[in-house]
Amino acid sequence: MSTPETANSRPSHFLRQVIEADLASGALQGRHFAGVPGDAQQLAAAPLDRARIRTRFPPEPNGYLHIGHAKSICLNFGLAADYGGVCHLRLDDTNPEKEDMHYVEAIRDAVRWLGFDWVSEGVSHEYFASDYFDFMWRAACALIEAGLAYVDEQSAEDMRRNRGTLTEPGLDSPWRGRPRADSLRRFQEMRDGLHAEGSMVLRARIDMASPNLNLRDPTLYRIRFVRHHRTGERWCIYPMYTFAHPIEDALERITHSICTLEFEDQRPFYDWLLQHLAELGLLERPLPRQFEFARLNLSTVLTSKRKLAQLVEQGHVAGWDDPRLPTIAGLRRRGYTPGALRLFAERIGVSKSDSWIDYSVLEGALRDDLDPLAPRAMAVLDPLPLVLDNWDEVIGAGRLETCHAPLHPHHAERGLRSFQLGPRVWIERSDFEFEPPKGFFRLFPGGRVRLKYGYVIECTGAERAADGSAREVHARIVPDTRSGTPGAAAVKVKGVISWVGAADALPAEVRLYEPLFLAEQPDAGGADFLRALNPRSLQVVQAWVEPSLAQAAAGESFQFERHGYFVADLRDHGAARLVFNRTTGLRDGR
Repeated sequence: MSTPETANSRPSHFLRQVIEADLASGALQGRHFAGVPGDAQQLAAAPLDRARIRTRFPPEPNGYLHIGHAKSICLNFGLAADYGGVCHLRLDDTNPEKEDMHYVEAIRDAVRWLGFDWVSEGVSHEYFASDYFDFMWRAACALIEAGLAYVDEQSAEDMRRNRGTLTEPGLDSPWRGRPRADSLRRFQEMRDGLHAEGSMVLRARIDMASPNLNLRDPTLYRIRFVRHHRTGERWCIYPMYTFAHPIEDALERITHSICTLEFEDQRPFYDWLLQHLAELGLLERPLPRQFEFARLNLSTVLTSKRKLAQLVEQGHVAGWDDPRLPTIAGLRRRGYTPGALRLFAERIGVSKSDSWIDYSVLEGALRDDLDPLAPRAMAVLDPLPLVLDNWDEVIGAGRLETCHAPLHPHHAERGLRSFQLGPRVWIERSDFEFEPPKGFFRLFPGGRVRLKYGYVIECTGAERAADGSAREVHARIVPDTRSGTPGAAAVKVKGVISWVGAADALPAEVRLYEPLFLAEQPDAGGADFLRALNPRSLQVVQAWVEPSLAQAAAGESFQFERHGYFVADLRDHGAARLVFNRTTGLRDGR
C-alpha cells in the first residue's frame, strides 16, 4: 500500500502539484465525514474526515471498461493511496435505458483486477448515483424556489434553435419567467408521471447570453418512463449527468474531482451549482473542485463505447472480451497484466494537452512487466518435420535423450523444465531454406545449426512437396556436441533454432493477434472505422508445444522462446485442449 511519502518517488504532474499545494495550505482541513455521504445538516454533526483527500472513479454501468478507464482508475486510486486518502467507486446510473447490474459486476471485477479497492478502514466506499435521487429532487425543488430553475415546455427542436450559437446569444424560453409556484407544480406533475416524455424539462436559470453554451439554462431533469435497474419504477424523471455529478461529489466529500478534458467547459456550471446549493444550506463547505486532464488516445485503438458496442453487436469481434479489443476484459484475456497497465499509466503521465500515444509504449510496459515473471517454453507455430537420420547410430535405436532448460534464465532457483529429443522433431518452417539468402544462419543443405539445449546438426537435404516447398528436412547429429557437455563448444555454429520433439510434444491451438485496425486513427475526421478493419487481425494456427505446457493454467503467461509472450486463454484453454493467445512479440512491432 502506498503512503504519503510514496508520492515523492512518483513522476510529478500538475494534479500532484495541485494536491500538494492544497495540503500545504490547509485548504482541505475542516471537512466532516461520518463514513457515509451526507448533506450539510447530516455532516454538521459528523467527525472530521480522516482521509487527507478523496477522489472517485465514476463510470456509467452501461458497458465494459477499456484502456482509457484503466488510466483513470490508476490515476484516481493511485493519487488517493499516495496522499493518504480514499478513492470511491461510484456507479453513475442516471441514464437507465442502457444500464444493468451485469455491467456493475464487470466494473467491480476490472477495478479489483487492476489491484485497487474502495474499502478503507473496514468501510466500503462504493456508491451509486441513484443513492442520491431523493436529495437531487430536493435540491432541484430548492433551486426552483430560489428562482434558479424553471420547467420549460418548449419542444426539443425549439430549445436547440433558441440556444444560439458560439457567436449569437440564445433566446429566452417563453416559460423562463413563469411563477416559481407554477414550476414547482409542473415539476411535481413530471415526477407523478402526468406528462409525456419530451413534453417538458427542468432547466437552470443562468444566462442565455453566456459565451459558454453550457451556461445557457442547461437541462437538469428530463422525463423517462424506463425501469431503473436499482430503483425500479419509483422514478420517471431522471437527473442529467451534469446536474448529478457535482452533487454526488459534494455529498461524498470529494476533494479533487478529476475528469477528462471534454468536461472543461462544464466546470463553470459545476461550480455554479455547488455554490448555490451551499448558499441554500443543502451542501457543506469546503466544496469539491473539478480538474481536467487529457484523455488517453492510443494508436490503432478505438475507445468509444458506442463504436466498441457496434463491433461486438455486428460480429466483427467475438464479444466484449475479444483479445483484439481495448476493453480491460479483452486486454486481460490477451495476456496483459495489472502491473503492465499500472506501469503504462505511470509512464505516459498526466497532462492537459491531447496527444496520441503509440501502441508500442503499452507493449513496452507489458514486456518489462512480463520478462522477469513469465516462465519460458519452446513452441513451433509453423511446423516442419526434421528427421535425424543417424540417431540410431549415434544415440541408439529406440532411445530418447532428456534435455533440460531453465524455467527462467535469470532465476535459477525456479528450477528446470524437461523434454525429450529423439529421431524426429518439429522445427519452424522459416528456419529452413533450400537456397539460403545472404546472412541466413539457420538450416539449409550443408549448413549446421544447434538445436537449442540439444546437439549441433548438419542438414543433408530435404524432400519437396508438390508445390515445391519443403515437406521434410533431413539432418545428421554431430557427435559429442550436446549442450552442457565438454564437447559442446568444440564445434562452432552461428545459428541456434528452437524445436519440440515428436515423442512428447503436445498439439496446441495458437491464436496470433495483430492490430484490429490498419489505420493509426481509425475514426479520424469522422471516417468509417469499419473500413479500417484488419482482415488478418486474427490467425489461428495448429502448433506443437513442449510438454511442460500441459500444466499451464488458464490465464498463465509464458515466453515462447524466439516468438514472444503468450497466455493460456481464459475461456477456451484446458487440459484437454491447449489454447494460447499471442500477447506481444519480443521486440517493438506488432
